[in-house]
Amino acid sequence: MSDSTSAGNAYAEAGVSIEAADKAIELMKVWVEKAKRPEMIGGLGGFAGLFDASALTAYKRPLLATSTDGVGTKVAIAQAMDVHDTIGYDLVGMVVDDLVVCGAEPLFMTDYIATGRVVPERIAAIVKGIAEACVEAGCALVGGETAEHPGLLAPDEYDVAGATTGVVEADDLLGPARVRPDDVVLAMASSGLHSNGYSLVRHVLLNTAQWELDRHVDELGGPLGETLLTPTRIYAKACLDLARSTTVHAMSHVTGGGLAANLERVMPEELSATIERGTWTPEPVFDLVRRVGDVSQPDLEATLNCGVGMVALLPADQVDAAVALLAGYGIHAWPAGRVAPATGRPGAVELVGQHPGW
Repeated sequence: MSDSTSAGNAYAEAGVSIEAADKAIELMKVWVEKAKRPEMIGGLGGFAGLFDASALTAYKRPLLATSTDGVGTKVAIAQAMDVHDTIGYDLVGMVVDDLVVCGAEPLFMTDYIATGRVVPERIAAIVKGIAEACVEAGCALVGGETAEHPGLLAPDEYDVAGATTGVVEADDLLGPARVRPDDVVLAMASSGLHSNGYSLVRHVLLNTAQWELDRHVDELGGPLGETLLTPTRIYAKACLDLARSTTVHAMSHVTGGGLAANLERVMPEELSATIERGTWTPEPVFDLVRRVGDVSQPDLEATLNCGVGMVALLPADQVDAAVALLAGYGIHAWPAGRVAPATGRPGAVELVGQHPGW
């Protein structure tokens, strides 16, 4: 028996299947091929993903932007439902939409999947979602890694993470320095929970209330699991177009921490913002968590996006054009508040009023 065969058998006995990993790579190739940009060089199999950066010579002062994130405990819903081809949208949305808030175009992405046991079809389904989301975001999937961790993760458990790199011209960088008094807070609707706060959602609905994922919930219009697995909306292309077509001063991606805390990240200290809750009705899933778990509004708003997945700050005379542009991408947007000189805590964002029906 050769050393290589012996090593392969020993690795298999330890719970790692090289053959399964190879099959997963073959199955995912078709999806990775769809998530290419002209600058991408080579394909799967190399030690590093290659991206032709010569296009950056067209920039006067290119700034590279990078972001990394995961999906959190939403993967537990995907695993429980045995549905794995949407979680990639959540992963891509989490990283590319962090880039676009500064005006950066996402160029390429890499992913990392850790699992207790490589099931080729499951890994391929995850990568399918990542690749399709990359196409929607306009970035290339240049590579990734799948790691089998028997003994650390249960056989059907997995976690996903990703990183993306983008570029923005220095003169076009968005952020606090551009924000002005009387800027309008333009809210963009989320597709639902997105990928944050699932520890709270699972605690309330699955653990405490003991609801099953296949439970039909009238106010959700279908099974609970389907709503909880709704993919994160990807705003990248729409927000880049918005930044190029209107005078946007800053944008904020509403993720962990909620609307106010994330908007404060792009507020200058000398200004503050007020957001009117009465300008929108959050999707029913948010009110469901609030009522079933008796969750206070401050706790809810500090954990979930409550119906707003992205925010832009821009002059009032640009709002109509912005709303129309975003509608062309299928994104409902509306003026939800206003920026003013700070009178209390520097850079504070306050939510006032009440959502209709709450």
